[in-house]
Amino acid sequence: MSASEVTAEVTEVHIHLSDRQSIPQEEVHVSLELNKVDYEIERKKSLQARYYFGTIFLIMNLVAWFFRDYGQRFIPWLHYIKVCGIKGDGCFHSLGVLRVSLGCYIFFSVMFLTTVKTRKLFEAQNSWHSGWWELKSVLLVVSMALPFFFPSQVIQIYGEIARIGAGTFLLLQLVSVVHFITLWNKYWTPNEERKQRCFLGLFMSTLFYVGSICGVVYMYTTYASRSSCSLNIFFITWTAILLAVMLIVSLHSKVNRGLLSSGIMASYIVFLCWCAVRSEPATLRCETKDQEKRNGGWITILGFLIAIFAIVMAAFSTGIDSKCFQFSKDKVEDEDSIPYNYGFFHIVFSLGAMYFAMLFISWDLNNSPRKWSIDVGWASTWVKIINEWFAATIYIWMLISPVVRQNKVMDSDETMQETL
Repeated sequence: MSASEVTAEVTEVHIHLSDRQSIPQEEVHVSLELNKVDYEIERKKSLQARYYFGTIFLIMNLVAWFFRDYGQRFIPWLHYIKVCGIKGDGCFHSLGVLRVSLGCYIFFSVMFLTTVKTRKLFEAQNSWHSGWWELKSVLLVVSMALPFFFPSQVIQIYGEIARIGAGTFLLLQLVSVVHFITLWNKYWTPNEERKQRCFLGLFMSTLFYVGSICGVVYMYTTYASRSSCSLNIFFITWTAILLAVMLIVSLHSKVNRGLLSSGIMASYIVFLCWCAVRSEPATLRCETKDQEKRNGGWITILGFLIAIFAIVMAAFSTGIDSKCFQFSKDKVEDEDSIPYNYGFFHIVFSLGAMYFAMLFISWDLNNSPRKWSIDVGWASTWVKIINEWFAATIYIWMLISPVVRQNKVMDSDETMQETL
């Protein structure tokens, strides 16, 4: 065999081997591209599932309202169920709300138990969370029907537990709100590259504080216009004091957090104070006569509908904000990781079911609320006032805690140096 023939054979072998090596590389590249497409499809399904569950939660709110206000009129045949009593009172009004709430709680608790360990998009639990809606519809119907066969004593016990669950929901919502305020403050923090953002941040902080002050003035003129309204005067005055304290602490040289975050928090606690005085019983509320005339008819209905949507939005926004409850902030997410924590999402909605029950019955298990009313009564008023004070306390502590920890570290260093 000549040298040229040997060289040709060797060249053919190298070409053949290089072709065989390039084929797997191309296959791997194509496989990775397909996986990316699959990940995006599964991620999109997961994100869409949030809105489906939010819609279910909204429907449950409306069903609870229907059983409270119109159930006895339009579903009279429920009195044939033994636990509902002779006239069906055990399945309507406040007990009807609690039964619907319990059904909603059971549904989202089952979803929590079946998805809590989900971490990747191609796990079986992810398919269950994002799909199988026909089977989940059956689960929802069974969950909603089951409480209507429980004795009223069991529903009363659930109502007592629901108070704790609703309080937990408010706490989670508060943490989520504070986290949101912190993110906003970081986003609008001025630096050399974001001069325009600095101007907008200053404008927004001024706007929030002006709105807060106007809110306080409005509450004084509307709900504390008479000296006999001493409790409202106390609520509003204490809110104004909290605004001043948050402003002073935020601008302190050792804290120096700026006005934006405190301005947003000021607006939030003014809103909570307004909701609290609005929740006072109508016969005892210290409103001006003109305001009392306007608070009827379609305004009441509109306020009721806005309150329901606010409940749904509170549950939805808190449920998808699981990152602010993580102890480890440097957790790395892979390409095939789920976009949000399914277990946390469903547990928030299950607690939200307890929360909307408390709003519909005004935190009173023996309450018989008026039609189209929501969260009205002294219990509701004090829950909101305590929530306001707690929110302000947490925020102020968030501002001063770094300074306190720094002082403790400095004191400990000085003590160690003295001992040495």
